[in-house]
Amino acid sequence: MATNSKATTDLPGEPELREMIAKLIGSPPEDVPPDVNLILLGLTSIEIMRMVGRWRRAGFPVAFEELASAPTLSDWLAYLDSLRAR
Repeated sequence: MATNSKATTDLPGEPELREMIAKLIGSPPEDVPPDVNLILLGLTSIEIMRMVGRWRRAGFPVAFEELASAPTLSDWLAYLDSLRAR
């Protein structure tokens, strides 16, 4: 059944985003701290671009620059929450 509204599940919440990042950096989800630079943990800009592309295809105006300029789990969650509120 199609709807006109975006499903909030298209943008991940904390557990989903933590798991997504953990898979990309090869760590268990519990080893992804909320306030540590994800790039220093091994996340690459290419992987960030792929996530952005997926969310844009789902209809969310996610900006690579926003994620790359504040690459922590906490910052990303706050940014994604701000997009949900639009």
